[in-house]
Amino acid sequence: MTLNLILILKAIIVGIVEGITEFLPISSTGHMIIVGNFINFKGEFANLFEIVIQLGAILAIVVLYWKKIWSSLVGFFKLEKKGLKFWTNIIVAFIPAAVLGVLFADKIDQLLFSPVPVAIALIVGAIMMIIIENRFRDNYVTPDVDEINLKQAFKIGCFQCLALWPGMSRSASTIMGGWITGLSTVAAAEFSFFLAIPTMFGATAYSLMKSGFTLTSNEVFTLVVGFIVSFLVALIVVDKFIGYLKKKPMKVFAVYRLFVGVIILSFAFFI
Repeated sequence: MTLNLILILKAIIVGIVEGITEFLPISSTGHMIIVGNFINFKGEFANLFEIVIQLGAILAIVVLYWKKIWSSLVGFFKLEKKGLKFWTNIIVAFIPAAVLGVLFADKIDQLLFSPVPVAIALIVGAIMMIIIENRFRDNYVTPDVDEINLKQAFKIGCFQCLALWPGMSRSASTIMGGWITGLSTVAAAEFSFFLAIPTMFGATAYSLMKSGFTLTSNEVFTLVVGFIVSFLVALIVVDKFIGYLKKKPMKVFAVYRLFVGVIILSFAFFI
C-alpha cells in the first residue's frame, strides 16, 4: 500500500476540527464541511469520513464517563430501575432523529451539505441559543441527568432533529431542548453526550452500509488516522467544556456562530 500523504494530512486536519467541535454547540459537521471545502476534501469518501470519525469523539465520551456508562448498562440488563430508566430515556430520545435521518438522508446530503446552508444554520442556531438560554437556563427543575423523565427525553430527541441540518449542531440542539424541558445546563450537556453514543453509531453504520464497504486500503487507513486524532482531541475538549458550562453562559458560542456564519455568507455572495 502506497500512502497518500496529502490525504492523510487532510484527515489529521479534519480530525482535529471534529475533536474540537463535536461537543461544542458550534456544529462539528458544519465546520468539517467548511474546512473540507477550504482544503479540497470533498466527495463521497469525505462525507463518509466526516461521519465515521465522529465515533472517535464518541469514544472519548465512553472513556471519560466509563464508570457511569458501565454501571447503567449492568443495571439495564439486570432490569434495575435506575439503569432501565437511563437507557430507556436514551433510546426514546434517539428515535426521532434516527427516523427522519433515514427517511431524508439523500435529500439532506443533496441540499444541505455545502457552505451556504451551513452558514445559515449557524446564524439561525445562534439566535435560538441566545433567546432560549436567556429565557430558560436558570429556570431548571431537573439538576441531574439521572432525574430526566421520559417526556423530557422525547422532547430533547425532537430537538435533536434540528441537527440534521448541518450547522445547527447536535450539541446545541439537544442542550436547547434540555433547557426548554427544565434541565440544568450540566444535565442537558451530559444527556447530550450520552445521546451521541447511539446517534453516531447509528449514523456511521448507516453510512457504511450505503458505501457498500467498498473502501481502498488507503481510505481505511485514512479513516483510522482521523478516528484516532478526533478521539485524542475530544478527550481534552469535553472535560474543559463541562468545566466552562458550570461557570459561564454559552453566549460566547452563539457570538462565534454568528461571526462565522456572516463571514461564510460574505465570501459566498460578495467576494
